Amino acid sequence: GQLSDVVEAIDWAIAHRRDYNLRVINLSLGTAVQQSWKDDPLCQAVERAWRANIITVAAAGNLGKTAQGKEILGAVTAPGNCPYAITAGTLNTKGTTFASDDAMATYSSRGPTRFDHLVKPDVIAPGNKIRSLLAPDAALARLYPEKVVGNGRTATLELSGTSQSAAVVSGAVALLLQARPTSRPEQVRLGLVAGASRHGWGLIREGFGSIDVAKSLAAGERRVVLVPGQASRT
Repeated sequence: GQLSDVVEAIDWAIAHRRDYNLRVINLSLGTAVQQSWKDDPLCQAVERAWRANIITVAAAGNLGKTAQGKEILGAVTAPGNCPYAITAGTLNTKGTTFASDDAMATYSSRGPTRFDHLVKPDVIAPGNKIRSLLAPDAALARLYPEKVVGNGRTATLELSGTSQSAAVVSGAVALLLQARPTSRPEQVRLGLVAGASRHGWGLIREGFGSIDVAKSLAAGERRVVLVPGQASRT
C-alpha cells in the first residue's frame, strides 16, 4: 500500500471523529524509518489524531532478528517510532493462560527508535499464532494457504506478528475507554503502563511490559509520570 493512503485515512478519521465517535485507530502496518518522527508525514498524522483525542496503536514491526537468528536493535518501524503512537510488541504466550511460560517473541522489533532514540515499544501483547476470522476468498488466505485452519465458512486464519499484537492492544484501549469514556489519549496510555507487568527483558524489548486490562482498571489513583516515548512509575 501507499503511505499517502494511510495519512489520508488518518485525516479522514480525524475529520469524521464526531460523526462516528471514533476513538481508536489500529495501524497493523509499518515501514522503514527514514527520518526523525518530527519530519515524517505519517508520524505527523498520528500526532494530529492524538491532539484530536484519537488514540493510535501501531505495530512495532517484525524485525527483531536476522535470518540467522541474531538479535537486531533499533528496528522499530514507522509509525511505531512516533511518540504519539502506542506501539505494540509481541508476547508469545505459548498458547497457555498462565504467565510463567511467556516469552518475548524473537521477531518483535526492538528499540530504541532510529534517529530519535525513543523508548519503544510501549507495551507488549499476545501476537503469536493468533487465530481469527477469515473473510471468504481473502487475499491473505490465497497468499498463505498454509495459515488457513479448517475449511469452508468456519475456517480461520492463524498469523503471528506485531500486527496481531497491535490489534490486541487496540481492543484493550477500547475496553479502557468503555470504562472511562472521558479519558484522553495520554490518560489511556498511562492506564496501560500502570497495569503492565515487566518480565525483565528490558525496555527496548518489552517496553513497560505486557498489558493487563484488569490491572489497568484497578490501578486507579496510582500516579504515573509519562512523557511521549518515555515513562516512569512513582
